[in-house]
Amino acid sequence: MAPKPKITREMILNTVLEITRKNGFASVNARSIAGSLKCSTRPIFTCYVNMAELKKDFLDYAFSYYSQYVSAYQVSENPLPYLLLPLSYVEFAREETNLFKFLFVKDMDLDMKETEDFYREPGNREKAEAFSDMIGVETAQGKQIFLDLFLYTHGIAVLTASGKLSLSSGRVREMIVRFLSAFVQLPPCDPVPKQ
Repeated sequence: MAPKPKITREMILNTVLEITRKNGFASVNARSIAGSLKCSTRPIFTCYVNMAELKKDFLDYAFSYYSQYVSAYQVSENPLPYLLLPLSYVEFAREETNLFKFLFVKDMDLDMKETEDFYREPGNREKAEAFSDMIGVETAQGKQIFLDLFLYTHGIAVLTASGKLSLSSGRVREMIVRFLSAFVQLPPCDPVPKQ
């Protein structure tokens, strides 16, 4: 009799990703994972001490999935560089609603009591500096615009994910360009595609 295939962390994380995408992270538990993998719960707890450890590992895995989504969006949509993050963020909220809620609503690891707290999060400072170069402003001004843009875009994305707002991609692009134009004269961009 052939041995059963070994259940790996990668298999577990991929299963958790699929369950989360379909039903939300609240439906992830040892039984739902085991059911999808067609195994007992034992292999899950061979790989992970407990569900808290699995969730911590899954957060990194899910962020990696999101990064891949942004890269694929860049290739497929080819937005202007300064529009990539806000447009892909809203599109992710629309297309991957349950995963968006898990990453950016329920488990968002952002604790902002002051606006400067935004720049304590890993990667935000570097993104803001690159964004400043893209729109042609000094870093200090660019950081403020980038934060304001994040807050504006996050609002659109959360409303989209919650089903309270249903805007076409072209309309979202138009709104973000108009928002940015209130702060700086943007480099010329292509007209908004009709949808």
